[in-house]
Amino acid sequence: MTVYVGNIPYAIRENEIAELFSKYGKIISIKIVTDKYSGRSKGYGFVEMETEEQEELAIKECNKYVIAGRSLVVVKAHLRKGYESNRKSD
Repeated sequence: MTVYVGNIPYAIRENEIAELFSKYGKIISIKIVTDKYSGRSKGYGFVEMETEEQEELAIKECNKYVIAGRSLVVVKAHLRKGYESNRKSD
């Protein structure tokens, strides 16, 4: 259950995103995507929630949430074509 988080201010760190999303359920993982050469945030990332219900609540409550003057874009993440999830099916 992974959500895409876009329009993240460059100065925001993963722990600040965790603080926001943890209000809506258990977080499995957080990853803010960074440039591999500079290490600078690219302004987007992913948050994996424990359940689909938590994911839906996080999307509802965090989409358009303003943090450091920027309005977050939070939507359900989709795997890119050609990529497979590392998680096993139940």
